[in-house]
Amino acid sequence: FREQVRLLRDAYLKDAQIAPSRITLPTQKSALQTSRTFEHVDGIKFLTHESGCGESDDDSANLCALLAGYCVNPNVGGVTVLSLGCQKAQIEKFKEALFQKDPRFSKPLFIFEQQKMKTEVELLSAAVKSTFEGLIQINQLRRSPAPLSALSVGVKCGGSDGFSGISANPAIGHTADLVAALGGRVLIAEFPELCGMEQELIDRAVDEATGERFAMLMTEYAERARAIGANFDMNPSPGNIKDGLITDAMKSAGAAKKAGTSPVTAAVGYGQYATKSGLNLVCTPGNDVLATTGMGGAGATVQLFTTGLGTPTGNPISPMVKISTNTTLATKMPDIIDIDAGPIIAGEKSVEEVGEQVLEYIIGLANGEYDTKAMQLGQDDFMFWKRGVSL
Repeated sequence: FREQVRLLRDAYLKDAQIAPSRITLPTQKSALQTSRTFEHVDGIKFLTHESGCGESDDDSANLCALLAGYCVNPNVGGVTVLSLGCQKAQIEKFKEALFQKDPRFSKPLFIFEQQKMKTEVELLSAAVKSTFEGLIQINQLRRSPAPLSALSVGVKCGGSDGFSGISANPAIGHTADLVAALGGRVLIAEFPELCGMEQELIDRAVDEATGERFAMLMTEYAERARAIGANFDMNPSPGNIKDGLITDAMKSAGAAKKAGTSPVTAAVGYGQYATKSGLNLVCTPGNDVLATTGMGGAGATVQLFTTGLGTPTGNPISPMVKISTNTTLATKMPDIIDIDAGPIIAGEKSVEEVGEQVLEYIIGLANGEYDTKAMQLGQDDFMFWKRGVSL
């Protein structure tokens, strides 16, 4: 887009009466041919947020826990933290959350507090130098064989349509069952979209405590919503309704199919890390970015995102595989779709075949054979779920 703006600017400087709509602009990203300084480092990602101060104690603690979850995620090689200094989410609270999640955390960790230094330039210069040192260190790491049980796969749907519950969602539900059977972790989020399916999931819990934990998290969330005059039945969007998902019950029935049929091994609160193999229920809102951000913090090393209407989003550290529910979308928006589940609707493939196709894609992705469309587009969306009022 910088190239597009440059071309428009040049045209305007040549002729102030130029009509921008008549100028032909490039639609493909220009390929910048640059050699990688650090061959074994995929890149640097920036996580920015607008929280940390003027908020409840719970929100402050949850922010620290979420950021700590990103730090311990296997996809992350090192961390640089920029802090103001006087904020409520203190560095000590963050470090406490970090070492609680991983007592043996040993990745390069650099922390800079503005109020302990002088100018902003001084802080950023120090951060750049230290980060470069960290890059040199983690560039020594090498890929090594790992079992499929090491996978932690998040499942999410967004921009859902009437096909979601009969094509893409059950397909990745089959993928989820395969991952769980192999000893990996599966994370399903967006609790409002599980409303109405609670008993089915409780019945699948490995023990009574897990079922009760899920029921408690759902009840607490519902009570928070009611306290502000809202309810889970407000979840379906105008786009959902227009494309056939008229009620929250219909939407939930299709959304729950992403969870497959495996036993529920854990129910995880927001900001907590999923540690148990099998199906983990992760408490997040239905909002796409809030949910995918939460799953990244819960340990997802890859995320499967189904969409019927088209949702251009990604995650900074957890590669997002976009699966279309219908071939029309895959043809219309090929720049964001990795896999098309439309052949299920056409009767050309079974749910199981597409589910296995998705698993094979995940394996190639984990091997570093290719990048997802979201990665190619640099879609690094990160949004903290702030539940309390600003103070």
